[in-house]
Amino acid sequence: MKAVEEEGLARKFWIKFESDFVFCMYTPFFVSLAAGTLNSDTFLHCISQDSLFLNAFASAYKLAEECADDEDDKTAIRNLRKRVNKKLNAHDTLVHEWGFELPKENITDNAAVKYTDFLGATALGKVEGEKALKIETPFEKIKIAGYILGAISPCMRLFAVIAKEIKALLDPNDSSHNYKKWIDTYCSKDFEVSALLTEELLDKLSVSLTGEELEVIEKLYHQAMKLDAAFFAAQPIDQQIVVPLSQVQDPVDGRQTIFCDFDLTCTAFDSSAILAEIAILTAKRAHTVQNETKLTRMSSADLRSAWNVLSTKYTEEYEQCIKSIMPSEAGKFDYGSLCEALKQLADFEKTANSRIVHSGVLKGLNLEDIKRTGEHLILQDGCRGFFQKTVGSKIFKTDVHVLSYCWCGDIIRSAFSSGDLNALRVHSNELVYEDSISTGEIDKKLESPLEKLHVFNDILKYRNNDDQHLTVYIGGSLGDLLCLLEADIGIVMGSSSSLRSVGDQFGVSFVPLFSGLVEKQRELAKGGSFKWNKLSGTLYTVSSWAEIHAFFLGS
Repeated sequence: MKAVEEEGLARKFWIKFESDFVFCMYTPFFVSLAAGTLNSDTFLHCISQDSLFLNAFASAYKLAEECADDEDDKTAIRNLRKRVNKKLNAHDTLVHEWGFELPKENITDNAAVKYTDFLGATALGKVEGEKALKIETPFEKIKIAGYILGAISPCMRLFAVIAKEIKALLDPNDSSHNYKKWIDTYCSKDFEVSALLTEELLDKLSVSLTGEELEVIEKLYHQAMKLDAAFFAAQPIDQQIVVPLSQVQDPVDGRQTIFCDFDLTCTAFDSSAILAEIAILTAKRAHTVQNETKLTRMSSADLRSAWNVLSTKYTEEYEQCIKSIMPSEAGKFDYGSLCEALKQLADFEKTANSRIVHSGVLKGLNLEDIKRTGEHLILQDGCRGFFQKTVGSKIFKTDVHVLSYCWCGDIIRSAFSSGDLNALRVHSNELVYEDSISTGEIDKKLESPLEKLHVFNDILKYRNNDDQHLTVYIGGSLGDLLCLLEADIGIVMGSSSSLRSVGDQFGVSFVPLFSGLVEKQRELAKGGSFKWNKLSGTLYTVSSWAEIHAFFLGS
């Protein structure tokens, strides 16, 4: 059996809707299951719904087999149906092998019914928002087969991926984990074969469909993912949990402050390059009105040449600076030595900024051009949505501060000007203007990790003794390292090589957020409580804003 090709439809859909998988993973159900501490009643309630799902799969596969016109496809779907029926018939025995006994009374879960109703409607050609299909012609039947596979395949892949993610966290020599046998079942070669077969059939059955019909399958795939995530989010949890954070903290007395970097944390591009591009693109227009201002500007060609020289010089000297601050050998976490080392980075950044001012590349920028660019700046997927829900929450009190090396706070404020995000407080450098035209000077407020830390501490100076106050820092560059460590929870976005290499040498531990939450859940089960400890030397890593959203707010 070959792996799913990256260009295949199933693979594309999985990548596109991966955030729904993240929301499923970060539920109290899976965090507690991964920790081995999930209440057995909760687990049994969940797996008692399996027969409902399996019966729905078997019925859907039966109709898909009838609708397929290729004998090989019919045989493949028939084999999938046989696998489902075999698992359905052996379900009670399998649960017993996992070390559990199913309850005598099976309470039907509304979230499970929503998925099975959705699958049943899909199998009958009833797609939400579309005209119901009359399953008469061979081509209409093939479409139905494709629709059914589109509604089933994400469920199969989701179980396979979650089980593998969890298994990677377990000690292979430890057989005491309460749910190890369940995890092994969904990590098995047999289950992976079923998942791949379903995806391959989806790819094959969709080849002859029109763009409009492929959009229907995409809609079905996404709806199935959302219903799966909703099912696990709805599982009743009668135990202490560590996620989502908004439910763990006291909504009356608790308060949190979120600090966030901007460049390469909220954005995919560095704002310095964006400002340079504005300067280059507007230089030609500026020359036509140059006499109206007292500021002279370089031509577009000269600006691009100057910027390329400055960028190259910055990159080369930055790498040299990083090498110079590294200790000869990696050691235990040493915050004091790290602070001393980063003073050299502060000197480097200040020199680089002075060079920018002296070059004149930021001279003559129009404030309106900057604001307009900021308003159209594309933030990373999920970033804006997370902050909108956070600052708009009427249940939990959250302050949000953006701390950035950006030369121009106006571009940040403009980027967050829509979606009721004016509540975000921006702390950055600022361009100096005369009549809304930049002079080329920078009002330097934040140029180094130490200055970021000073602003961070200044904001919190009246709250440090408040046990109910939680501080979170989200950042992705070396300049964020001290603030990340000083926060109760430091979350690293992306994979900055300089942040990782310097952190490693000074004893900082980088832990994937999900595995960190699993460990916290174990702590909670052992001692009845847990704490987020600042200056512990441990930072949590994520690859998307969906992980942050799921951790803080849930689904």
